[in-house]
Amino acid sequence: MRFARLKNWIDSHYENPRGIVGTYIGEKMVRQHRVEVDWTIDQLWIQSNARVLDLGCGAGDAIAQMLHRVDSVHVTGLDRSKTVVRSALKRNRAAVQTGRAEIVEADLRRLPFPDAQFDRVFSIHTLYFWEDVNAVLAEIERVLVPGGSFVITYCDGKGDITWDGIVSIVREQFIPAASSLGLIDVIETRGPDSRDYHTVAVSGRKAV
Repeated sequence: MRFARLKNWIDSHYENPRGIVGTYIGEKMVRQHRVEVDWTIDQLWIQSNARVLDLGCGAGDAIAQMLHRVDSVHVTGLDRSKTVVRSALKRNRAAVQTGRAEIVEADLRRLPFPDAQFDRVFSIHTLYFWEDVNAVLAEIERVLVPGGSFVITYCDGKGDITWDGIVSIVREQFIPAASSLGLIDVIETRGPDSRDYHTVAVSGRKAV
């Protein structure tokens, strides 16, 4: 029983990293998720001078990789965890100082940005924790420019196991909600396996 409580406490830091343990787990996720980060950036097809929003940016590795790969991009990272926001700011300090990056603490359901602010919105390994899929998607639709696109990357299984719960969220909640909001070209794309986990992205765009 004591071990189960400890495991649940540690697992809770993957959803909302806190304190020293949260800082460690944030850096652990940087090491574990590089395959998904690189693949997601490829799926975004970032153009020159694009403004990109990373929802649930964690310790800021995807921000750093994107800034390294695309000279003219501006990236905003958002996370609800004070702990990993500090890590992301530290990792991307130079870009923040020069105005190429911004990192903020906020809730995915209430994004602190004006309408039509971003050309691309992406998120990696946060979909499992969305308490209100409709609300988050409505905010993504709101902050995207007309014609802007989104990529939401997640895993739907490991090895021979399929996680029916996340598959159900995508097909019974996410895709219908996206359609009702007027988002178009919504598709699921299979990505590379990472540590035997099955990488998938659901993507789409805002109509012009």
